[in-house]
Amino acid sequence: MTVRIRPYDPLRDAELIHPWVTHPKAAFWMMQDAKLEDVEREYMAIAAHPHHDAFIGLVDEKPVFLMERYDPRYVELVGLYEPLPGDVGMHFLVAPTDTPVRGFTRTVITAVMAELFADPATERVVVEPDVGNTAVHALNEAVGFVPEREIQKPEKQALLSFCTRAQFETAVGVTI
Repeated sequence: MTVRIRPYDPLRDAELIHPWVTHPKAAFWMMQDAKLEDVEREYMAIAAHPHHDAFIGLVDEKPVFLMERYDPRYVELVGLYEPLPGDVGMHFLVAPTDTPVRGFTRTVITAVMAELFADPATERVVVEPDVGNTAVHALNEAVGFVPEREIQKPEKQALLSFCTRAQFETAVGVTI
């Protein structure tokens, strides 16, 4: 299985991800009622933002996941915790499928984390999933995240969690 991550193309990829972000399994993405134009608008704004990026993940050259990287000093977590130098925020979403493959989502999050830590400036990855998203909490812990505390964001109660490069390498048995 070959994983590759490419930049999100706001002119090409909105149609691709629209069914992903509006699927019932993507409830925590909070775009259930989004029209294609809403997705286009949201990801054009991300593309234009100097501290937020989106990417499409391909497995064996088939697009199957969405990844976002952000600087928590400017996006998502402003005023909710004290960022350290080298902190990078992350979101990911795996495309829905009728034929789930055991361990696939763990492969995806491992690839996402490896991509983030491939940048030597990244010291620590920060995530803020919904407190009710127990499936993603388990995945996060599997790749080295340690929950710190619950925080109240405007749209949700979130579990603020961190993963250092060393924690990731220990959890997945690789050196980046």
